[in-house]
Amino acid sequence: MTDISSETPRDAVVLLSGGLDSMVSAAIALEQGYRVNALTIDYNQRHRRELDAAREIARTLGAARHVVLPLDLRQFGGSALTDDIDVPKDGVSADDIPVTYVPARNLVFLSLTLAWAEAIGAQDIFIGVNALDYSGYPDCRPEFISAFENVATLATKAGDGGKAFHIRAPLQFMSKADIAREAARLGLETGMSWSCYDPQPDGKACGLCDSCRLRKGGFEEAGLTDATPYAA
Repeated sequence: MTDISSETPRDAVVLLSGGLDSMVSAAIALEQGYRVNALTIDYNQRHRRELDAAREIARTLGAARHVVLPLDLRQFGGSALTDDIDVPKDGVSADDIPVTYVPARNLVFLSLTLAWAEAIGAQDIFIGVNALDYSGYPDCRPEFISAFENVATLATKAGDGGKAFHIRAPLQFMSKADIAREAARLGLETGMSWSCYDPQPDGKACGLCDSCRLRKGGFEEAGLTDATPYAA
């Protein structure tokens, strides 16, 4: 990635879910000198607690603008996050795509992020996907990110006019432990972020869903403390 910290700040649109990865991605964008415009998608997800986390992160990082865009994917269903399907609690499996996969979520979200980027004249989009410690989602793969970057230029007026879009995925090849270390390096309060797919009635993270297990494992491997309150 190009370091533009010595140049006049230019706009980037950051897809900010409220999770640890998106928080670190947004902080990296700021560190590189971008003016952050944060986009959070309220897709009527089960773990709506992450929307509050996204608002707090955007405010704390000093985002130039934060848009929370409603998009009710419960109308489609097909995922434990958007349908009446139990969130699995029996551990992370690398063999199958889990039921927490939301159909084409990152494709849909990046398309919306691209639309805002083109509207404000930004050519850089940040997304916090990673392809090492994740739940097997196909829309986190490097091949997808690369392909979407090509599509972004082909599908837009800006691209037709010779302006290329860049999809920045600074965590793409980091493990969860690496991401936890990066959060510490950046001086981030990790307790602001929210990863759990199944928040408990008492406000704690379940501690057993794939996302909780990956997060806890990453902090443990990194030898760092996670401020997230876990029920298990």
